[in-house]
Amino acid sequence: MKKLRVLILVDEAFVPRDSIVGLTDKQIAPWKTEFDVKVTLEELGHEVKLLGVAGELEVVRKDLDDFKPDIVFNMLEEFRGQSVYVPYLLGYLELRRQPYTGCNPGGMLLNNSKALAKKILRYHGVPIPDFAVLSRGAPYKRPKRLAFPLIVKSTTEHGSVGISRTSIVRDDHKLRKRVEYVHDELETDALVEAYIDGRELYVGIMGNDRLKVLPTWELLITKRPRGTPVIATERVKWDLAYQVKAGVKTKAAKNLDGRLVRRIARVCREAYRALGQTGYARMDLRLSPEGEVYLLESNPNPQLAYGEDFAESAHAVGVPYDRLIQRIVALGMESNGVWTG
Repeated sequence: MKKLRVLILVDEAFVPRDSIVGLTDKQIAPWKTEFDVKVTLEELGHEVKLLGVAGELEVVRKDLDDFKPDIVFNMLEEFRGQSVYVPYLLGYLELRRQPYTGCNPGGMLLNNSKALAKKILRYHGVPIPDFAVLSRGAPYKRPKRLAFPLIVKSTTEHGSVGISRTSIVRDDHKLRKRVEYVHDELETDALVEAYIDGRELYVGIMGNDRLKVLPTWELLITKRPRGTPVIATERVKWDLAYQVKAGVKTKAAKNLDGRLVRRIARVCREAYRALGQTGYARMDLRLSPEGEVYLLESNPNPQLAYGEDFAESAHAVGVPYDRLIQRIVALGMESNGVWTG
């Protein structure tokens, strides 16, 4: 690929420092992904400009006009403090025919509504846990078809926000309390779905038309108390001290026969296409003790930091980090700033 002008859009709270020398992992953690991507693009020889964005479209417009990037590397998870506004920013890039990396506006919009995404997946026959939405302000009633154990989540929050061990409930009293927590504390509707005991798997996928499925990775909590379920709680995902204490790690999933690996890959491809996603994504799945595969959700534009599961799974099939970032840029250039749906 020729050398490009790359404008990186990041949340203004996560603008990385110029160097990580002398900093602790805890200090680096909030903006490690942004730092890794920026440094790698520079090492690849691209002309890079990083823009911290809060919620003003004008600053984006100005850098598009002045810097004239060949491509925008989108690393925004929120715009004006809301994830739901990111697709509209991407729509602005589309109107300008400005190439950008990652998922298109339609796929990002669906990602903001877990309930809608699950309805689409169910329509397309993608295996998912049975679920129901208990809306704020509506009378509480558990659908009879949903048998315990259940897990309660927000319909719109991502990154395991609000998920803890107590999210798994085994009776109506605890279910009601957890639903009230989601309604009152997270201020969203509650997604109640069948809890699938078993292994938590992650699968990276890349592409627009032709898709590449990366090796299956697995979440392990090696020092958890006996009987504690393996789920990606908020602490498991973001608390560095807890990760060390509990022995949290992700690594290549073992003991998956070829037939099961192909089944997992097929489910991921079907979900990616059903949700209209492009660029790259990470699929979260559960594997039951009986060998049944269930898709929990698809995450477009997932964590891209060096050493995280997406990058590590790519490296396992001969795609080192610099080539991974270059490939994501190339996928963005393919669209030429126009999403055809």
